[in-house]
Amino acid sequence: MRTASLASTDGTEAAPGVQSVDRALTILDILARLGEAGVTEIAGELGVHKSTAFRLVATLEAHGMVEQNEGRGKYRLGVGVLRLAGATTARLDVVQEARSICRKLAADSGETVNIAVLSDRSVLYVDQVAGQSALQAHNWVGQHIPLHATSNGKVLLSGLSSDEVDARLPRLPSYTPDTVTTRAKLRRDLALVRDQGYAVAVDELEIGLTAIAAPIRNAHGDVIASLSVSGPTFRLGDLRVKELIPVVQDAADEVSRRLGHGSS
Repeated sequence: MRTASLASTDGTEAAPGVQSVDRALTILDILARLGEAGVTEIAGELGVHKSTAFRLVATLEAHGMVEQNEGRGKYRLGVGVLRLAGATTARLDVVQEARSICRKLAADSGETVNIAVLSDRSVLYVDQVAGQSALQAHNWVGQHIPLHATSNGKVLLSGLSSDEVDARLPRLPSYTPDTVTTRAKLRRDLALVRDQGYAVAVDELEIGLTAIAAPIRNAHGDVIASLSVSGPTFRLGDLRVKELIPVVQDAADEVSRRLGHGSS
């Protein structure tokens, strides 16, 4: 019989909420290992009373993480787990398919290339390749960045409806004098991104930072990620930005094609 973890890594007793999370995750591990299990078996594995195991399983079932086999009265992993795994797999697919393209773009442009995806109310950077000009490039991977103040964010927002945009952005905080802080201006910017197929942000998140981004689409044409080139504004002036826009678009389009976009 497995005894559930009741203590934290520093030896102190875990709080009830943390203990419940630990037990719920352990249930998922049990079902992944056994394929299916009844409440009595799960309780035995956890080392808890059957009523406690039932409450945990019922909560997981309500969120689609487990489902009951009606004929056998046992539980197995649910479609919610597949949904989460699918989201992770989709991100990994984008990174994998984009990596060689990002490397070439970083080498050709000399600037930093990033891949970003939507994450609730922010941009999540999932990959980065630094060009030769970016001697000490800031590592954005794993960081959450404001949607309304970045070129990647505007590209990702451009694939959403107006209601979805409003839901993700209850506020539009200012980071610099050039940050978009009104919904009317943001809507105009997003309409322009949809029309022209790219976004440019100059000094909107940080003074001295310029970025150009274009959408990455899946086989259904949905915007699932954004590819950008960023660097200091003194290097990415108007002329250089105009030169890079089609290059960034071509790179994003190539990643999209690798993900099935445009295939018959």
